[in-house]
Amino acid sequence: MPIKTTLNLDYIMNTIRHFYRQHDRLPSLQEIADLFGYNSRSSAVHVVNRLIKKNFLKKDGKGKLLSSSCFHNRIKLLGMVSAGFPTPEEEELLSTISLDDYLISKPQATFMLEVKGDSMTGAGILPKDLVLVEKGRVPRPGDIVIAQVDGDWTMKYYRKEKSTVYLEAANPRYKNIYPKEELNIGGIVVSVLRKY
Repeated sequence: MPIKTTLNLDYIMNTIRHFYRQHDRLPSLQEIADLFGYNSRSSAVHVVNRLIKKNFLKKDGKGKLLSSSCFHNRIKLLGMVSAGFPTPEEEELLSTISLDDYLISKPQATFMLEVKGDSMTGAGILPKDLVLVEKGRVPRPGDIVIAQVDGDWTMKYYRKEKSTVYLEAANPRYKNIYPKEELNIGGIVVSVLRKY
């Protein structure tokens, strides 16, 4: 029978969150045992099962531990703001959201790139912005893609006319790009991040 832990779940979660932020992964069972001073992995299994029961952790189909939304900072959603004329709306806590949950639907397939150049300014993507890119999706006309064209990487609109595929900039100074030999899609841009 596993040893019952006397540590409370808040302390356990804070410790595991700290490990997650430092190592960009969840700890192994042995590392959990080490973190909390357990003599055996069975105590760590007991802790993990408690965390799964409380929905703090998840397991995939192969039994691998996955993080849940509680591993990511949550931000208060206080309402809406008018981008037109000012409105007399009061601040009201509607909910909290995690930016990871809001922006990223497939963490394992998502990566980030810093934008260089001005070919996508018409799409609101500026130099130094960060773009979140999702791999593995089939591009549709109008998607902004990260593509390798004849050996060079670029970010452009994915376009298709009949059987001809080409890339289009969101800046009239740049010509359309028609692949001469090959076009490989590395991913589709799903979000743009900018710090002021």
